[in-house]
Amino acid sequence: MSNFKKSVLVAAVLSLSAFAANAADQGKGTVTFSGSIIDAPCSIVADAADQVVDMGQVSTAALANKGSSEPRSFNIGLEKCDFATMKTVAITFDGTPDGVDTEMLKLIGLADGAGIVITDEAGAPIKRGVASTAKSLDKGNNSLKFSAYLQGTSITEGSVIPGEFSSVANFTLAYN
Repeated sequence: MSNFKKSVLVAAVLSLSAFAANAADQGKGTVTFSGSIIDAPCSIVADAADQVVDMGQVSTAALANKGSSEPRSFNIGLEKCDFATMKTVAITFDGTPDGVDTEMLKLIGLADGAGIVITDEAGAPIKRGVASTAKSLDKGNNSLKFSAYLQGTSITEGSVIPGEFSSVANFTLAYN
């Protein structure tokens, strides 16, 4: 093999190894897929199963004397509903009860003197741990509409303590 051909071969091998080294440094990652298969006439939309509702920054004055914040809307989406007999769904929200009013959800964190109330589409409170009124479903996609607001738990002045909070509501669907 001539020196020229050897030089070209060496240059080609070196340039390929340079590209290979470069490609390894372009970034990498992992995609993890998770979920569950449920025995139900509808699938729950992926971003509806676990969601965060931002309650905002609510003043202690708004919650004084059992006052409340503005409601914040959220939806639970159902998709690909296909049913022969079960055409309604009721939902039960549950979580840690407030220490003063057990129908509300307890605040976790520094804030105190209030709880979370969840309402149906019409604005009627849904009691914690009690199934809502059944809602008729359409074949295909459906959206269950709810709201939540902060409610003061006392009429005593200064009973609302400011601070960060969170609260968790687990929901269960029951088809009929």
